[in-house]
Amino acid sequence: MHTEISFPNLGIYLKNVGKSIDLFGIEIAYYGIIIGTAILLGFWIAAREAKRTGQNPENYLDMGIIGVIAGIVGARLYYVIFSWDMYKDNLLDIFNLREGGLAIYGGVIAAVISVLVLAKVKHLSAPQIFDTIAMALLNGQMLGRWGNFFNREAFGEYTDSLFAMGLPMDSVQKSAVTKLMKQHLVTFRDMDYIQVHPLFFYESIWCLLLLLILLLYTWRKKFEGEIFLRYLAGYGLGKCVIEWLRTDKLYIPKTKIPVSLLVSAALFLICGIVATVRRILSKKREKVSRRRREERNAAEEKNDGSSIDNGNGSSNDRWMRKQHRHIQCRKQHEHNREQCRRSRYRKGYCTEYCRQNRVQSWNRTVCR
Repeated sequence: MHTEISFPNLGIYLKNVGKSIDLFGIEIAYYGIIIGTAILLGFWIAAREAKRTGQNPENYLDMGIIGVIAGIVGARLYYVIFSWDMYKDNLLDIFNLREGGLAIYGGVIAAVISVLVLAKVKHLSAPQIFDTIAMALLNGQMLGRWGNFFNREAFGEYTDSLFAMGLPMDSVQKSAVTKLMKQHLVTFRDMDYIQVHPLFFYESIWCLLLLLILLLYTWRKKFEGEIFLRYLAGYGLGKCVIEWLRTDKLYIPKTKIPVSLLVSAALFLICGIVATVRRILSKKREKVSRRRREERNAAEEKNDGSSIDNGNGSSNDRWMRKQHRHIQCRKQHEHNREQCRRSRYRKGYCTEYCRQNRVQSWNRTVCR
């Protein structure tokens, strides 16, 4: 098998791009190295986000181990179910992950189910957990796609665009080669090459852009779970285009409907609509709550001012002034809480004074 990979329109020609590396006599696939690196980096990202938001990072270590195992099993099952013709004659190949064969949606579905179960057992907030791991998942997808580069898989139809990728015919699966690719074969040094869309690169760049957008959007979220919903909607949008170009699609059995394209469209529509509606409702609730709070403060200030003006005797005046200080202190507490909310800070980033007002209701003992 020839091991060259080229990007002719960019003037990039890579020789001897193997699928594995020999380490102390043990052959380790690049695909596995990349997936392992993405998992470790995902653990680190989730732990930092948990610490930033005032959660216990150790919970994410426990959930991460179970989630990774469930994700790998789910990704493999998803791929095997919709590629059953490849494995029905040799069931042992199901357990061979060295050649790839992991479907991202199967991994995400299995990971979501495991998080829901663990959150129920540990009495944690599932939406908050999903928001915390959203960046870790995106990072895993962004890096993991480069495993497809080494395995010469997950590429698109023929193209002569700027990013066109040249692959030797004997290095790819025959089922992924289309008639259009065969009509535009490029012969170089007595070897036939196909020229295709590098979909792994497109998806990696899309995940990177989505990651940067969500990092900026984090400070503007209105409810727990919004970041995860936006992640699913954004990833689904990009995946729709990528799956449309892909030649080795997974189809629903006995149909010509690409299952990943269908799932991507559903995620984009459902998650996008749910996130938008919930955000609108959250903003309306905040507006109503703010108006009621302002009306209550105005009424208390008016009643307090009239009582002080009509005070009788020094003892009564002192009592009224004390009541007035309580009201001013309450207003200050509400102002600090509002500032904390608007800045989208979490518990770990608020000052102790501001954090105290976020987690407990105002009472007069604070103002003594």
